[in-house]
Amino acid sequence: MIRKVRSHQTQNEPLLFERSSPGKKGYQLPPLDVPSVAPAEALGVANVRREIEGFPEVSEVEIIRHFTRLSTWNYAIDLGLYPLGSCTMKYNPRLNEFVARIEGLAQAHPYQPEELAQGAMRVQVQLEQYLRETTGMDEVTLQPAAGAHGEQTGILLIRAYLEAQGDARRKVLIPDSAHGTNPATAAIAGYEVEEIKSNDQGMIDLEALERAVDDSVAALMVTNPNTVGIFEKDIAKVAEILHERGAQLYMDGANMNALVGIARPGDFGVDVMHLNLHKTFSTPHGGGGPGAGPVAVKKHLAPHLPVPRIEESNGTLRYCYDRELSIGRVRAYFGNFGVLVRALAYILAHGGDGLRNATIDAVLNANYIRKGIGDRYELPYTAPSMHECVFSDDRQARSGVRTGDIAKRLIDYGFHPYTVSFPLIVRGALMIEPTETESKQELDLFIDALRSIADEVESDPELVRSAPHTTRTKRVDETRAARRPVLHWKAPVEEKQAAD
Repeated sequence: MIRKVRSHQTQNEPLLFERSSPGKKGYQLPPLDVPSVAPAEALGVANVRREIEGFPEVSEVEIIRHFTRLSTWNYAIDLGLYPLGSCTMKYNPRLNEFVARIEGLAQAHPYQPEELAQGAMRVQVQLEQYLRETTGMDEVTLQPAAGAHGEQTGILLIRAYLEAQGDARRKVLIPDSAHGTNPATAAIAGYEVEEIKSNDQGMIDLEALERAVDDSVAALMVTNPNTVGIFEKDIAKVAEILHERGAQLYMDGANMNALVGIARPGDFGVDVMHLNLHKTFSTPHGGGGPGAGPVAVKKHLAPHLPVPRIEESNGTLRYCYDRELSIGRVRAYFGNFGVLVRALAYILAHGGDGLRNATIDAVLNANYIRKGIGDRYELPYTAPSMHECVFSDDRQARSGVRTGDIAKRLIDYGFHPYTVSFPLIVRGALMIEPTETESKQELDLFIDALRSIADEVESDPELVRSAPHTTRTKRVDETRAARRPVLHWKAPVEEKQAAD
């Protein structure tokens, strides 16, 4: 039984082009009380906009109702759980939005003189301080605009450091449980990529790592917790193996929502890492951005950080550009400042104990789901889960149902699908991350939905294979949609012929 949603009023919603009728307008203006002059005469023919061919003509109430109805078709974090694994789609407190809109911060101009930007600069300094404390690292740059951008910055820092030693090296090692952006980052930075296999517990195989690390290796890029939701318990040993041979340890910090207040990467040997502020520290996530991917480093990499760096003298802050070993700018201005403000507001509102509690709740929620559906779906790795749990569709595949089918059926139950078919080291993966912001009631509904779908697979697999059934658009040809998307509207041929 579907408990979260029920049938509700839905209206077929034609396009505005299809609602259009000649002569309709979305406004009313009184007649001119001054002598009228033709626009072409007053402005010049070249400056008068021609009418847009086929532009819809609709009334104000039609416009309002059209976009209001469309807004109800969207799924959003304000409506329910976003269980996307590896994405940390948590609810973002409205307080942070309010703070980011304070006039003195929202209207700050990046070119204003330093003496007038002391408040904005102090926001950056304070955020850097908290991120250093959280990660156990020595220095932080706030410039990178997103996680992958932070990765690129981190690898460029490693490259600059090794080149300064006269030993740039040529290879970066990446575990098969890492985020997909990691190998792309290493390749863009000019490195060869070599994959390190996981062991039967879903962690880095230390023997394979020992064999792979030689004088050609610049770094290992590790995601910790990894994309199977498991903490790399041998991470200190991994760091030791790398450092003994002059290589660096880069950590993808996208999953820091499982570590904040509990463990600090700098304490277990990480040399450089990025943080996704739009995941762990609450800024809007999704819809194309903006984001922020600060990079934290140990002191030996600090001379290579992007310019400018903020320095303080006699209580006054200034931007310092005179850094001979810097890799230069990686972004215009000083980072996505509005995102930085939101992240600082989140940290200050929670405090140290609050951040720790958020981490504990995120881990608890993931393990609650793992326990709730563990008898119905295959669990490929039995090591303890952190902030997310990853299942396989192996049991359902015996009935011809795959993870994508289950995800689409989940839509009928009122939930956004989990991450489908990732990580690649798990065949038919169901990757679920509830975050700390979900209540027990919401998690129970989600667990109930997945258990019900497992029952349906056994009793009526075609029901799941043909899902979704309650959406306005039924199952689409995803391959065709990706390769031949229809991105604009054309009037039906018969209507054009009739008009002619």
